[in-house]
Amino acid sequence: MTVATDDQAPWGRVDDDGTVYVREGDGERAVGQYPDATPAEALAYYERKYTELNGQVTLLEQRVKRGASASDVTKTVAHLKQLLVEPSAVGDVAALRTRVDALDSTVGELTEKQSAEAQEALVEAVAYRTSLVAEAEALAAQDPARVQWKQVTASVDDIFARWQKHQTEGPRIPKGEGNDLWKRFRAARSTIDQHRKAFYADLDATHREARQRKQALVESADALASKGADGIPEYRRLLDDWKRAGRAGKKYDDALWARFKRAGDVLYAAKGEIVAQDDAEYADNLTAKLALLDDAEKILTNDDRVSAREALTTIQLRWDEIGRVPRDQVRPVEDRLRKVESHVRQLDETHWEKNNPERKARSEGLASQLQDAITKLEDELAAAEAGGDARKVKEAREALDARRVWLDALGS
Repeated sequence: MTVATDDQAPWGRVDDDGTVYVREGDGERAVGQYPDATPAEALAYYERKYTELNGQVTLLEQRVKRGASASDVTKTVAHLKQLLVEPSAVGDVAALRTRVDALDSTVGELTEKQSAEAQEALVEAVAYRTSLVAEAEALAAQDPARVQWKQVTASVDDIFARWQKHQTEGPRIPKGEGNDLWKRFRAARSTIDQHRKAFYADLDATHREARQRKQALVESADALASKGADGIPEYRRLLDDWKRAGRAGKKYDDALWARFKRAGDVLYAAKGEIVAQDDAEYADNLTAKLALLDDAEKILTNDDRVSAREALTTIQLRWDEIGRVPRDQVRPVEDRLRKVESHVRQLDETHWEKNNPERKARSEGLASQLQDAITKLEDELAAAEAGGDARKVKEAREALDARRVWLDALGS
């Protein structure tokens, strides 16, 4: 039988009876037989066994680099050590044992590192879970009457969803701390639920009262239909009561308002018919007043107070005799007449200002005083000129000129 040489197979050989040996240290160990095969095939078989062991060691080394669990590494190292005691394989078994021993020595460091990371992750997990509780408790502490309950409900649902996600995907926190945080979170949710229910219960009661008041107002408004336009003042009072009644809930408010408005439309429609009749009836009056205004506006060019007042008085008497005009024309025609009346009144005021006895007396008294002062200043000027005193001449002339200006202003 052919025996493999050292050069051909440095880690094993096959003897004449087919036994395969692996070399270890200075000796060798039988690993088995491979009957009915050539020595090369027998060696190849046990070399493949070695390759499989090498693959397992290499895989574990890669797992350790990727941060595999220290407990899993420990179990795998123990398993590989058992396999490498006397493996039925041909290859550098001693090198595999050395590599496995090296992995075994890193387990302690890996355990310490992963323990620190796990502790850090645990602290972060407790902090995150605590922050969720704080959010919920902040919502629970708000004034129930001032919050937007749709937003609060959505916020609570979001916090709970984040809680569940973290509970599923995050690290498991100690049972005691976890239970305490959950109790706080559950209490906050319970408080929020109670506040929400109480708020909506009060809101329902308020809506119910408002609904009853508005229902009564609708019935009162419907009852005014028989009064026609005469019912409008009362309808307006009912409208004020409606505004004070509060909200009855959108669903009811819209329906009740439609009925209330429909009752008002009946009244205003009746008023509209009356106005239309009045407009038709007063159309001739409007024509007459427009013609009268054309005559009245001629007074605007008259500056004689007496004749202007007489003409206006005649216009006003004819104006009252004509009577009412359509509602939408009252303001335009009245404004035009007011303009004429304002012109005549201005003429009266101007005349009074000029002929006011008290003012006239004051003006005449002041004029007399100014005339006396002018006479005196004229004498002083003549004396200064005769004496040749230039300074006194100048002062007397300036004072005299000023008094004459004042006298002219008084119209004397």
